Amino acid sequence: MKSNAYNPDVLNCIANLSNDEVFTPPELANKVLDMLPQELFRSSQTTFLDPFTKSGVFLREIVKRLDRGLESQIPDRRKRIDHILHHQVFGIAITELTSHIARRSVYCSKDASSEYSVSRFKTESGNILYRPLRHTWSNGKCRYCGASQEVYDRGDQAEQYAYQFIHTDNPHTLFNNMKFDVIIGNPPYQLSDGGNRNSASPIYQRFVEQAKLLSPQYLIMIIPSRWYCGGRDLKDFRASMLKDGHLRILYDYKSGADCFPGIRAGGGVCYFLWDNSYMENKVLFTSHGEEPIVRLKTEFGLDFFIRDTIARNVVAKVRAIDPIALSSKVWSQKPFGFRTNFTDFKQQGEVKLYTKKSKSGYAFVSKKDITKNAEYLNYWKVVTSRSTSVPEEDNGQVLRMSQTFISEPNSVVTESYVVIDVFKNKSEAENCMSYIKTRFLRFLCQPTIVSPDVSNRTFDLVPLQDFSHPWTDELLYKKYELGTEEIAFIESMIRPME
Repeated sequence: MKSNAYNPDVLNCIANLSNDEVFTPPELANKVLDMLPQELFRSSQTTFLDPFTKSGVFLREIVKRLDRGLESQIPDRRKRIDHILHHQVFGIAITELTSHIARRSVYCSKDASSEYSVSRFKTESGNILYRPLRHTWSNGKCRYCGASQEVYDRGDQAEQYAYQFIHTDNPHTLFNNMKFDVIIGNPPYQLSDGGNRNSASPIYQRFVEQAKLLSPQYLIMIIPSRWYCGGRDLKDFRASMLKDGHLRILYDYKSGADCFPGIRAGGGVCYFLWDNSYMENKVLFTSHGEEPIVRLKTEFGLDFFIRDTIARNVVAKVRAIDPIALSSKVWSQKPFGFRTNFTDFKQQGEVKLYTKKSKSGYAFVSKKDITKNAEYLNYWKVVTSRSTSVPEEDNGQVLRMSQTFISEPNSVVTESYVVIDVFKNKSEAENCMSYIKTRFLRFLCQPTIVSPDVSNRTFDLVPLQDFSHPWTDELLYKKYELGTEEIAFIESMIRPME
């Protein structure tokens, strides 16, 4: 018989199975639980709710802590477990499958009323609810979660993803107006919105807002970090979070893989402690091993938060000298009226069209086909690919901008490209290109990266320059009086542009 048989935690295995609803590894669940005052686990009155449980890992680890904490108060372990499971630990599963997994994790049986359950309930669900719901459609969207009717109105045979916790105007009724001391969990992050390239809209903010309506003493959630600076429909949520005086602790991971091994989450992941009795208006924020800071706010007239201390210092120096950003020059989408999927081009013609739909990378169109910005046809245009790469091997922190070039006069581009600026003469365009290639510029793009797509917002922190001469990193470091530590940090993060 082998004495050191491999016996992994099954929830660690499950945690590596999904990129959609991300399952939480037990180790991470316990780090999150460590943020709570530990006396909560020594009270037989404390109530816990995971309103979007998947593997049941939070509930299971809470039960284990309560089991230890209540040993002196309820010495009989059978009575102790019965009390904990019936009166202190509650959950709402996000799908029928996860309801079975969660009950198996917590009750040791998917049927809480069966003889195999460690604590017998009158119902199969016990205190881990699951009720299949349908979306409430209005103008092609669900009025509760924003799901696309085109994508999710698909009959009874497919999962609806109409999550019970947020598909109600009154979440208090889910557990008969029960008051919860702690709401905790890792909510679903997004839902497909029926757009191009399998686009999706964030949904995690709706779970945070719904949980606050229940007025718990403590709220802990693991969510993507994209809300710091961007994300579709997150402006109001970001403003609310940054002004919320109850936000006490925020742990930030620049790489999602640091939280969830094997799963990539662009922009990183964070988890926070919201304390209803805390009103000091400062947050203990720790990012990627940095020393914690005690503020979390917007600065420099921006509407987003910069997570890196050194980046904040560099931006402060830059803004003091050059408050106007390069984003003021960057064009909006569809610069010349040609969509990404435009294919009605020719192999010869009047105007050269840079397009990813042609094997050669370009084709030709007529002047009459240009429906926007035709007055800039004979300018030199500095452009970059809208879809760029943020490589995993670079910890998700290096914007490559590999397809950056000068589009000559009598040429245009499709929506696959972003026009950074236009110039009447070639030398100014080349000088702008020299600036784009600097580590300094790409470093200042990093705080605004929330997806692989480049937009004018990507350049909100990049100062506009005089392009009468070329630029190098050395000139920029000198202009903004960057210190040795700041320069070393920039060059450790950003590779030279090929």
